[in-house]
Amino acid sequence: MTTIRTPFEPPAPGAAVELAQGVLWLRLPLPMALDHINVFALDDGDGWTVIDTGMNSGKTRTIWQAALAGPLAGRPVRRVVVTHHHPDHIGLAGWFQAQGSELLTTRTAWLYGRMLTLDVQATATPEQMAFWRGAGMDPELLAKRASERPFNFADVVYPLPLGFTRLTEGDVLTMGGRRWRVHMGDGHAPEHATFWSLDDDLVIGGDQLLPGISANIGVYPTEPMADPLGDWITSCQRFAALAEDRHFVLPGHKLPFTGLPLRLRQMEENHHSAITRLLDHIATPQPACDCFPALFKRQIGPGEYGLAMVEAVAHLNYLLHRGLARRVLTPEGVWLWERA
Repeated sequence: MTTIRTPFEPPAPGAAVELAQGVLWLRLPLPMALDHINVFALDDGDGWTVIDTGMNSGKTRTIWQAALAGPLAGRPVRRVVVTHHHPDHIGLAGWFQAQGSELLTTRTAWLYGRMLTLDVQATATPEQMAFWRGAGMDPELLAKRASERPFNFADVVYPLPLGFTRLTEGDVLTMGGRRWRVHMGDGHAPEHATFWSLDDDLVIGGDQLLPGISANIGVYPTEPMADPLGDWITSCQRFAALAEDRHFVLPGHKLPFTGLPLRLRQMEENHHSAITRLLDHIATPQPACDCFPALFKRQIGPGEYGLAMVEAVAHLNYLLHRGLARRVLTPEGVWLWERA
């Protein structure tokens, strides 16, 4: 049976590891439990193509400047390719654009990124409050969120100027002396781009193809009836038709790995197991936030609460859309979920 192997150790801040000819791996810090993001620089001769960017912060920009002067040898970043719109991936795209780089990403990623950087809120919106209340958020936490400034995308994402080059399913682009075909995934983020080399075994997976950890699958107030888990499972099945044991995956987090066919099976099976546990749990009506023990099988701390909440709603929406669960709204505005 094929195993998942991780043959490289991570680079130090500002340094790089060469994973293949013309392909450098850099790592940038994140201010959260998942404390890093992987970014990649592909050598185009007269300059570089950079895959993903890290969040916008003085610390991250300083690390990038050291990398540009050091392992990137002072040559310019001609293109920035963003796999999806989350702030750790698109955070410094505008900073690179301000220095003359071209931005390549999907239309959905650019529109979400641009919209969210312009949508700055001093307090939580009524829609956010209703969504959190409906999920059964702890009342003390709900009151705290009502009184404080919420997280704003613009806090950690450099302003995105007008203009980008669109990536679509099936596109072929040349980066690092290789031709790469674009294949889209969904679930973790809509229209998430992955890149599959036509000339060797490399695959750039972003957060769609991760080793050992699960990408967050969440429902948010922007689209409260969304079914991202259904999208994710469909994407795993679609990628399984492309994946081979020879593939060497460059992921957005953790370590580059082989064993992609096995990993895709694991990712799908993990969610099916969670769905089975959740169905048993909602034999008695439950709000989403009371489903954490069934879904995650561990204690959820304050730093993980928000991500756990949106993932719980995603799993419940999956059941709802398939007629396996129903929900009723209490007079207090909390949705109670029950097995159908």
